[in-house]
Amino acid sequence: MALAGMSVARLALASAPHAALVQVWAGPGNNGGDGLVAARELHRIGKRVQVCLIADASRLPADAARALQDAQRAGVPILSGPNPAQAPGLVIDALLGLGASRAPAEALAMAIDHINQSGAAVLAVDIPSGLHPDTGSVLGRAAVQAQTTLSLLTLKAGCFTHQGRAHAGVVWLDTLEVAPPVGMAWLSSAPAQPARGHSAHKGSFGEVAVVGGATGMVGAAWLAASAALAAGAGRVTCSLLAAGAASVHPGRPELMSRTQWWQEPPAVLAATTVACGCGGGADVQRAMPPLLTHAGRLVLDADALNALAGDTGLQTLLRQRGARGLPTVLTPHPLEAARLLACTTANVQHNRLAAAKALSARWGATVLLKGSGTVIESNNGVSWINSTGNAALATAGSGDVLAGWLAGMWAQQPLSSPSAVAAAAAWQHGRAADLFAEQLPNRPLRAADLIEAMLHAV
Repeated sequence: MALAGMSVARLALASAPHAALVQVWAGPGNNGGDGLVAARELHRIGKRVQVCLIADASRLPADAARALQDAQRAGVPILSGPNPAQAPGLVIDALLGLGASRAPAEALAMAIDHINQSGAAVLAVDIPSGLHPDTGSVLGRAAVQAQTTLSLLTLKAGCFTHQGRAHAGVVWLDTLEVAPPVGMAWLSSAPAQPARGHSAHKGSFGEVAVVGGATGMVGAAWLAASAALAAGAGRVTCSLLAAGAASVHPGRPELMSRTQWWQEPPAVLAATTVACGCGGGADVQRAMPPLLTHAGRLVLDADALNALAGDTGLQTLLRQRGARGLPTVLTPHPLEAARLLACTTANVQHNRLAAAKALSARWGATVLLKGSGTVIESNNGVSWINSTGNAALATAGSGDVLAGWLAGMWAQQPLSSPSAVAAAAAWQHGRAADLFAEQLPNRPLRAADLIEAMLHAV
């Protein structure tokens, strides 16, 4: 606790060095103790500090009770609530922390509301109060809205998925000189970019086929195919489902087009990385049986997932595919995941890591569950949470770009782990949006522009 409190004090000084008043909200557990240690240390070096203790002092855990006594002896003002005449420059949220698993009680809920209404910068200790540490779900009516979070010992998954990223702000880590425990997931980072050897040729980088683009949705398939090409695939074929659709993309003549490509011989399908479903509509269902049976590497997106959810025959083929060792990546958004799990979107979002695990176990496939804090699950004990991306991606076609880009990366690395390729693709997808948002905040990144942005991000 001493190390944790010192770390909180250091980050408070770094994040708000000129704050005239630092207000520490301390709760009934050891998280509150961390805040009390930080308050004492800030007071010691001359900062003006005020502690709002939302707890029964006689029932604090032993370490937190000691921290309270030390703060009182040092002369730190300990109040039961804020002084309305004093506006803080920085608020430290040490109300609940890691142990929170249910909606905050009335006094704690009121404290969270007061913090959020204070108008001051907020530093959360371990995790914003009111946020579930594992799932990122808001437990009650509100959670603390922090600009900075100091995670102690190890990062908390809840800061990086579902509502967590919107509440945690910039997350810092202090392991407190303790080796971190084995976690529930890995946080993704920038992937290595495969070298393109001087003597390589287009055949060295694999072949991708995109199957999708029903009437009225042809653009989705072309977007996926363009993304696969930009990701580095040697050759890309787009097989459109819409009758009479143009066979040439006017902006990308490098892309090939072939009607009913999925009826090629099994050996051709087996040598190809396939992205199926982008804008596929109901027509995609007829193309799926041979792809599920023979495709060497298969990315199922959008309408392919909807077809799978409603067709027991396709479900059997997918399970059989996994049993034969043929790799598949499913890329659902939360509604598609809910259809595949026969539950509600709220159920999926309530625990995104658990939902991804359930999908992977049910279908014998790697799952990339899209959303804030995309989750990648391979059902082999390794989960990933993507650390990049923002709401600039909340626009039509961005998922098609991700599916095509993933296929393009996978074609170049056919022996790589599907989960590693999926995590790399998600990171690059989100990184492009982060760079875009630095230049044009609060604007959507249109899907065709996203492809070019991903090239520059890589």
